[in-house]
Amino acid sequence: MEIQSLAIPDIKLITPRKFGDHRGFFSEVYNSKAFQAAGIDTEFVQDNHSLSVPEATIRGLHFQTPPHPQAKLVRVVQGAIFDVAVDIRHGSPSFGQWVGVTLSASNWQQLYIPQGFAHGFCTLEPNTEVVYKVSGLYAPETDRGIAWDDPDLAIDWPVDAASIVLSDKDTKHPTLADSPKYFTLMQDA
Repeated sequence: MEIQSLAIPDIKLITPRKFGDHRGFFSEVYNSKAFQAAGIDTEFVQDNHSLSVPEATIRGLHFQTPPHPQAKLVRVVQGAIFDVAVDIRHGSPSFGQWVGVTLSASNWQQLYIPQGFAHGFCTLEPNTEVVYKVSGLYAPETDRGIAWDDPDLAIDWPVDAASIVLSDKDTKHPTLADSPKYFTLMQDA
C-alpha cells in the first residue's frame, strides 16, 4: 500500500495493491498498521455507500462540526469522481485552499481527509458508486456545508456547469467566508 501526502500534507492519497488472476482480484484496501505508520491514527466507526446515477452529480461540500467531526477515507467501486477536500481550519497555513484528485474503480486509489476539511465530489461517469469510512457517527445536528461554487475557493470542477446535478440541500450552503469558525488550528507558540 502506497500512501503519499498531497499539496495540503494532511490529505493523503492511498494506492492499495491489487492482485489479480483468472478468478478476479484481491486487494487490502485498509490496514490500520500501515495507516498508523503513515501518520494516520484514525479509528473509523461507520461505512457509507452512495450511488449517483447521472454524470456531473456534485455532492458537497460537506462536513460535521465538533463535537462530532468526521475524518473520511473515500474510494470508488464503480465509475469515477473528482474528489475535493477544502481546508476549513482557521489558523491553518492552507486555510481556504483545496486539493482535488480523480478516484476511480480503475485507478483503485483512495483519499484520506482528516477532520477540519469540507469534502465533496463530482461524478465523472454515470452510475458511480462511492464507498467511504468515517471516524464519527452521523450526527444531523452537526451536519454542515460550504457552497460547491464558492467563488473564493474557485474549485475547478471538471464538468460543464450547465450539466451539474445537485440536491436541494447542496444549493443552499453558505460560502466559506460567510460560515462560522467551526474549526480552529492552534499554532505552536
